[in-house]
Amino acid sequence: MKNLPLPRIDRNSRLHEHLQRYCRLAPGEIWRDPEGKHRIGCLDATDEARISRLMAGAKATLAIHDPPYNMVAFDSAEPAGFIAWCSRWIDCTDLALDEDGSLYVWLGADQNDHFQPLADFMIMMRSKPFRSRSFITMRNQRGYGTQKNWMAVRQELLYYTRGNPVFNIDAAYTDIPKILRGYYKDIDGKTTENLQRSKSKNIRAGNVWVDIQQVFYRMDENVNGCYAQKPIKSCERIIRASSNPQDVIVDFFCHSGAALIACELLSRRCFAVDIDPVFCEIAIRRLEHFRRTGKTGWQNGNPFEAELAEDKVVQIS
Repeated sequence: MKNLPLPRIDRNSRLHEHLQRYCRLAPGEIWRDPEGKHRIGCLDATDEARISRLMAGAKATLAIHDPPYNMVAFDSAEPAGFIAWCSRWIDCTDLALDEDGSLYVWLGADQNDHFQPLADFMIMMRSKPFRSRSFITMRNQRGYGTQKNWMAVRQELLYYTRGNPVFNIDAAYTDIPKILRGYYKDIDGKTTENLQRSKSKNIRAGNVWVDIQQVFYRMDENVNGCYAQKPIKSCERIIRASSNPQDVIVDFFCHSGAALIACELLSRRCFAVDIDPVFCEIAIRRLEHFRRTGKTGWQNGNPFEAELAEDKVVQIS
C-alpha cells in the first residue's frame, strides 16, 4: 500500500497555498468535461449569476449538497450568519432545479451546543419552496468517544422535494438480506410474516442507513487531505432513487468529488461547484483518475503525488 497521505488541506494553510500552483481553475472559471458529461465550477454557491452561467439553461433533477458544518468558506460563523448564508445557496438551488426536483442536504447537529445548526436550518427551510420529506440518519462505524455522553455515530441527511419528482422505489433496496422474522399483519384470515412484505430478498432502505461504510484510509475511494468524505455508496443510493440516467445532478460543495464519481458510475451528468480551486482540482483529478485506472480514489496516496514527489515534498506538516 502506498503511504503518501496529506493532512487536512482546509486546516493547513502552507499546504493549501502550495497546491494552488497545480490548479487549472481560477475563481469564476468553469471546467467542461472533454466527454461532454460534467461541469465543475470554481464558483461561490451563493452567486446566482455564476450558478446560472454554470447551468447554461439546463435544469437539474436532483441536488446533493454537503456544506461545511457551521462554516462559511472555512471560517466559523455564528448560527444566524451561517443560516443566512445557507438561505442564499438554497435560493441558488431553487434556480438550478427543475420544477419537479429533489434536494438532499447533509447537515450536522452539534449535540453539545443546542444541536445547532441543524434545527436552525430546518426552520429556515419552512420559508423556501421545498417540502420536507425525510430526516435520514447514516450510522458511522467509528464515532466520537466520550466518557460523559453517548458516543456520536450519526450523520444527518435532510430530504426535500418540490413538485412531483421521480422516486425510483426499486432503486431504494439495499444489499442487506431479509433475515429478521416476525409477524406482520393478518390478510384474509392468515397471519403473514415481515419476510413476506415484498418480493425482494433484500431490505428496502429506510431513513436509518446502517450498511454504508464510513470512508477511511484503507478504502480505495479515500482521498487524502479531504475531511468528512461522503461514501460513494451513499451518493449512489440517493442518485438511483431520485433521478434517472442522463439527468443533471448539482452539487454545490463538491469537495472530494464523491457525487461526481457516483454520477459517472450511474450515467448521470454532474454540475459541481466548489469555491476553492484546490478542491475543484481534486474533483477533476479524481474523475480523470477513475477513467484512467477504474479506481475511485487513491487509498493512502493522494491526488498530487507526482507533483509533490517532483518538488521533493511528500507531506507538508
